[in-house]
Amino acid sequence: MNLKQQSKLFLILFLIGIMFTANAAEIWVSTQGKDTNLGTKLSPLATIQMAVRKARELRRLKDASIKDGIHIIVMDGTYYLNEPLFVRPEDSGTAESPTTIEADVNAKPILSGGIEIKNWKKSTLAINGLKVGTVWEADAPQQAGEIINYRQLWVNGKKAVRAKSTAGNKMDRILSWDAATETCWIPFKDKSVKFEPGMEMFIVQWWAIANLRIKNIEVVKDSARLSFEQPESRIQSEHPWPAPWISKNNGNSAFYLNNGISMLNEPGEWYLDRKKAKIYYIPRAGENMASAKVTIPVLENLVEMKGTLDSPVHHFNFKGISFQYSNWLRPSQQGHVPLQAGMYLLDAYKLKTPGTPNQDNLENQAWVGRPRGAVEVNYANNTLFESCTFEHLSSTGLDFHRGTNHNTIKGNLFKDIGGNGINLGVFSDEAIEAHLPLQVKDEREICSDEMVSDNLITNVANEDWGCLGIAAGFVKNLTIEHNEISDVAYSGISMGWGWTHTENVMRNNKILGNKIHHYAKHLHDVAGIYTLSSQPDSRIEENYIDKVYNSPYAHDPFLWLYLYTDEGTQGFTIKNNWIPIQKTLKNHNGPAGNVWQDNYAFVDSKIKENAGIRPLYTNLTKEVVVDEAWGLQEMPKAVAIELIGKNFDVETIKSTIKGFRIVGEELYQWENHLVIYGLMNQPERTRRKLALAFPALEIKIYENPVYDFQNFERCKGVKVASEWDNIVLTADLVDDVKMQKEYVDYHTTQFEKWPEIAKGFCNADFQQLQVFKNGRQLILVISIPKGESLDKLNPKTTENNPRVDDWNALMKKYQTGIEGAKPGEVWIFLKKLEEKK
Repeated sequence: MNLKQQSKLFLILFLIGIMFTANAAEIWVSTQGKDTNLGTKLSPLATIQMAVRKARELRRLKDASIKDGIHIIVMDGTYYLNEPLFVRPEDSGTAESPTTIEADVNAKPILSGGIEIKNWKKSTLAINGLKVGTVWEADAPQQAGEIINYRQLWVNGKKAVRAKSTAGNKMDRILSWDAATETCWIPFKDKSVKFEPGMEMFIVQWWAIANLRIKNIEVVKDSARLSFEQPESRIQSEHPWPAPWISKNNGNSAFYLNNGISMLNEPGEWYLDRKKAKIYYIPRAGENMASAKVTIPVLENLVEMKGTLDSPVHHFNFKGISFQYSNWLRPSQQGHVPLQAGMYLLDAYKLKTPGTPNQDNLENQAWVGRPRGAVEVNYANNTLFESCTFEHLSSTGLDFHRGTNHNTIKGNLFKDIGGNGINLGVFSDEAIEAHLPLQVKDEREICSDEMVSDNLITNVANEDWGCLGIAAGFVKNLTIEHNEISDVAYSGISMGWGWTHTENVMRNNKILGNKIHHYAKHLHDVAGIYTLSSQPDSRIEENYIDKVYNSPYAHDPFLWLYLYTDEGTQGFTIKNNWIPIQKTLKNHNGPAGNVWQDNYAFVDSKIKENAGIRPLYTNLTKEVVVDEAWGLQEMPKAVAIELIGKNFDVETIKSTIKGFRIVGEELYQWENHLVIYGLMNQPERTRRKLALAFPALEIKIYENPVYDFQNFERCKGVKVASEWDNIVLTADLVDDVKMQKEYVDYHTTQFEKWPEIAKGFCNADFQQLQVFKNGRQLILVISIPKGESLDKLNPKTTENNPRVDDWNALMKKYQTGIEGAKPGEVWIFLKKLEEKK
């Protein structure tokens, strides 16, 4: 070796020495690298797996270079995985010396579990009457001589639609379901649909869906009877909740059939013909298949971080890495019948005699499994996922399952995900019945002390519609704060599992400052934030929840909520959450109760402004998905419905209107008049239902008030009370059409011409005053702070305000008592009917 060669070698060794002796060791990875390279920036490795191995060796040898950590720096490009990246306990760092897999500056490296399908050409086949050349085809890729199976396909990053029986977003409705024979009757007018092995039924049922593999289709005239493969056939027909529904009012369960070439007929649809080893696709407008990037998922899991109880993975981080294209095949292999939150049933049935040692009235049993996650974490602590992207994934995005604690998930994007964006904690072990409270001998088993903050979770649950933005099971000391969640098929955040008020591992969980909007796209029995079971010292505070999608196929069109504390929920403080109206539900909550305070649209405006992603990560918000074409729920409005007759069966009336989910529903009565007051959708539909149930009663609707005083609109510098007492009165207008019009005109112009009246209501702290009219009859609703007295407040309307007396005197000539009123009696107070304890 000559002197020049020696100098070059010294320089190379010197540079390598600098790399491993500066602040931290660096190991570089590039799509242009080789795993036999040194791992420097100039000589990078080809795979992250090899980089992790090199990092492991540095730690094993206690190399001095790792004093301040190891940085595995990944250059721009797509890294196609042929197996998941496995992070082991031996890969752990320390607080002073963590291992971090991170993107190079301005790079967006992708770990992909998919492969690209190339060499597309126009099919020469005449498919479903379409013009030859409309459908494109490509050879189906294989592994080890077998056709790769998958349930999703993306074209230029946009998910295509597996060929199905209905057009666009339309669905049909089942005719009936026979649990005894495990069969379903459906309408079957389109005889072009032919049974093929591998066909499936996708069905909506309450708060979940099901994917059922079809065994046979028996066509009878314009109907067909479907039978299904096992095990899902038995589970689907035996499990009681959630099940297919039959409803004259709201329609039967919605469904479509999919995965058959006979249904391939719309742009954006695809079909895998496994026998012919071909993929068929009908391009959307503007798609050039000669240059399109078509990707199918292969791996179900891209990264597995897994330790043991005594040897967890720790201090291992991911920053700026994109995880894309994961597969999920269980529905194709065993069907998919979820209980809730995507947790699929392994077995479930109804008890002939209700009651278990834990719950006396429990009528069903269920055991669940857990869907795969693109990134799965078990037995790990002090790890970090920051500024990463989870996108184009078939099932769960990021799953912290068992034995995880003190981990952080912040500033990440979760987008275009088939299942839950983020899963946290155990949702019942497969061997444990789902309604049992989780108890453990070793607290290290519990998912605890995790921080989930400042993430954008958008366009999720787009395969399994019963999934959520963030789903937490049995967790402890969990904080979910300042995330933004949008475009979700079901709920935004759920926390808790077990449907029980029995003490369990859950406690001190917090949902704070999140922004949740455009949710409930497909399913109801839904909320922005949903809870289950006992969770002492837990808090739901300062969240902003708004804009609920209009779901056309929901089993209960009115059962959409902003906050929903479901069975067994207790131990929560729920306060200062911005919601447009108090559309909430407290369903069979635990005896220890919850604290509710100031959850409405009149909380401090800063709560609404500050909710969601904080400034460090607001660049994420440009990725927010909102389907404006889908449409939003119509907000319920104040309505009074009056029933006039004899012998009211109040409990039957309440039962009749229960399904309409009237917000703030209250009943008031005076003699043969009963008034239902609250915020309602479709009051005419409610009236018709009452008319069918009580044909002898006269039923009248009072809506669109002729006068509507609202404290927050008319009174400056006041705080609207969070709870109101309503006083309901009724009177008639005099039997003179001209005077009736004058009365309405006075009220229409009162705010401009008689401003002193509204000032008087402000002085009296009236929260609301509404006047409704139907024919001659008026319904007056005065709302005052809960616990106050109208007798005490009403005199304040005239204090230093004689104009109110003038108004009252003027109005007297227009008003008279309704039929049955005493002589000289004008306004009649209706008595509020209290709830039975």
